[in-house]
Amino acid sequence: MIRFANSFILYFLILIPLGIIFYYYVFRWKTRSMQRFGSIELMQKLTSGVSRGRQKFKAFLTLLSMFFIIFALARPQIGTRLEEVRREGVDIIVAVDVSLSMQAKDIAPSRLEKAKHEVGTLIKQLAGDRIGIVAFAGDAFLHCPLTLDYGAAKLFLNALEPGVIPDPGTAIDRAMQVALSAFDQKERKHKVLILITDGENHGDDLKPLTEQAEREGVVIYTVGIGSPEGVPIPLQNEYGIRTGFKKDKTGTVVMTKLDELTLEKLALQTGGKYFRASGAEDELDQIYTAIAKMEKKDLGAVKFTQYEDRYQFFLFLALLFLMLEILIPERKRIKTEWKGRFR
Repeated sequence: MIRFANSFILYFLILIPLGIIFYYYVFRWKTRSMQRFGSIELMQKLTSGVSRGRQKFKAFLTLLSMFFIIFALARPQIGTRLEEVRREGVDIIVAVDVSLSMQAKDIAPSRLEKAKHEVGTLIKQLAGDRIGIVAFAGDAFLHCPLTLDYGAAKLFLNALEPGVIPDPGTAIDRAMQVALSAFDQKERKHKVLILITDGENHGDDLKPLTEQAEREGVVIYTVGIGSPEGVPIPLQNEYGIRTGFKKDKTGTVVMTKLDELTLEKLALQTGGKYFRASGAEDELDQIYTAIAKMEKKDLGAVKFTQYEDRYQFFLFLALLFLMLEILIPERKRIKTEWKGRFR
């Protein structure tokens, strides 16, 4: 069965019937022009060296060459073969803070949008590593299980919004619990947790979870989003229009600050590193550079069908007919009878 890798190119086959119509009117126009120029008998004698049949045949060769060129550009594929590709990499889980404080605008367009953009850039760099996504606020859940399907991971990432977790707050401890349980519990290496948050932990003590991560071979990298000075938390209506700022029970505007000390402790205890999000957007690049140097594990073999290109045959035919069209002359040889020197 034949298939085409660039099937949209086949739409250009409409040029063939258009070419037939074009040549039809060209030959018709030539005939009428000759009739207007003089009598048919006279014009036939004057153009006796030109072969109308050869002109039509050359036009046919041109259209035939065009047909096979379009066919070749569409990349016809006939026959298949199975190929096996082995994948190696590490398991990476990215925990993204979606709490209300991540709507702060101290980083444009917002802390959360900045985090999503950087994770999206990381996904584009992955080559064989599995990735999962944990969303957390006052609670946490596994938003995207570990997968090699990077397209699906991007879809899950784009769906992250502050409202996906109704519980207020920033429970980093819950994010770590969910992330640690998502890894393969039998392994003690090849595991990375990237925690992206403003660092204001409203949950329990993180030390037991950090020790658990260290025992299970999970390297934690942390990325702080926001400013240590603090900014107010904007409130928005259902249309995304700001309606004010979050206030406490006394009516005081709540300020959200980046807690870098907590994030630094988390990373250092497990052999990772802390980064603060910057406009250069190279934090996750540096993290992935470090991940790329880690020992890889075998993620299994993937078998897929590889189609065999057969455009070469059609391209050869196109060039062959094009060369014939060039080599065949329009004029024909006229044999004249020798009637003597003076006749």
